[in-house]
Amino acid sequence: MSMNVGSSGPANADPQPMMEMNMTPLIDVMLVLIIMLIITIPKQNHSVNLNLPVGKPPEMVTPPVIVTIDVDFDGTILWDNVIVPNRAELEAKLSNVAAMADQPEVHLRPNKLVSYKYVAGVMATAQRLRVTKIGMVGNEQFQ
Repeated sequence: MSMNVGSSGPANADPQPMMEMNMTPLIDVMLVLIIMLIITIPKQNHSVNLNLPVGKPPEMVTPPVIVTIDVDFDGTILWDNVIVPNRAELEAKLSNVAAMADQPEVHLRPNKLVSYKYVAGVMATAQRLRVTKIGMVGNEQFQ
């Protein structure tokens, strides 16, 4: 650190403005901020504590029942490979599935060429009738 005591120029000359900035307050503020940051950073854990169940998991008594709904390229709906002729019959079948205490898994398998409105119609009907176990399944043989 240095200090400018006087100038070596003539005595009548106007003093020149100081062109260098005092860095000491800036450094002090930065040091205080770094110390505050270090203090407020939480302790890092290198492990996550999980309460996992101990012992052997229970075995499945019965395999899940699976219902397959295929949607063909032209919008034809098949329920376990049987053509559903109209929307009312599809709703009746889905309401029977929704009424069961242990609902079967509903696998929706659309053809890759089908318009989305047919698939969305089946999903909306299932949702409206409160079918909870429904999922989209890829189908290599049907596509």
